Amino acid sequence: MSNDPIHQFHINRLVPLEVGNLDLSFTNSSLFMLATVAAGAGFMILASGGRGLVPGRAQSVAELLYEFVAKTLRDAAGQSGMVFFPFVFSLFGFVLLANLFGMFPYFFTVTSHIIITGVLALLVISVVLVVGLAKHGVKFFKLFVPDGVPAMLLPLVVPIEVISFISRPVSLSVRLFANMLAGHITLKVFAGFIVSMSAVGIGGIVGAILPMIMTVALTALEFLVVFLQAYVFALLTCMYLNDALHPSH
Repeated sequence: MSNDPIHQFHINRLVPLEVGNLDLSFTNSSLFMLATVAAGAGFMILASGGRGLVPGRAQSVAELLYEFVAKTLRDAAGQSGMVFFPFVFSLFGFVLLANLFGMFPYFFTVTSHIIITGVLALLVISVVLVVGLAKHGVKFFKLFVPDGVPAMLLPLVVPIEVISFISRPVSLSVRLFANMLAGHITLKVFAGFIVSMSAVGIGGIVGAILPMIMTVALTALEFLVVFLQAYVFALLTCMYLNDALHPSH
């Protein structure tokens, strides 16, 4: 069981609770989602509490994250897109912290489950649809009619654009889920090699050096993936919000 690379993704009931046929149990996934929200909120409260002229470490990190997300949103959606900054910043912070928590031994990786990333993706697309229709009405559907396309090609292009739009939540959720799942499985497999080979004897210990080096290298790579996936999720969210604000572009 200790070398099973899939066991780390199992959802376990911590507080069983069933209402009729509905399972409302508090699970390890629920626990780490709460921990992620609490850690993010706690850090921001701590970092912004003093607001010194000369920022401390926590305030410096918070300001760097703020400027990073703000620049990403401005570049993708323009200054008008800054109205969505709290939404994008919250998504970025949640995904980043959830990914980071998953790097600790015996912790649970929330973003390794498609149900979590799928809900986040559907939330993004729902906001895009609500804002686009509320702001532009039926003109929002210009999003599916690219500028400069000849009228004779519209029957072909419009269905492609519609399918592309519908596939956005799928690609957004699967990208994050698959990267976290594959990375953690790979780490577990190489770590399992170390344990298994070390149990053989001196020869096994010597042979375990290569898997150990690979595990260290993959861990460093996985920390990079943790940040990159949070950034990609936030960046794509900004681009989709730009479509809600400027559907004819």
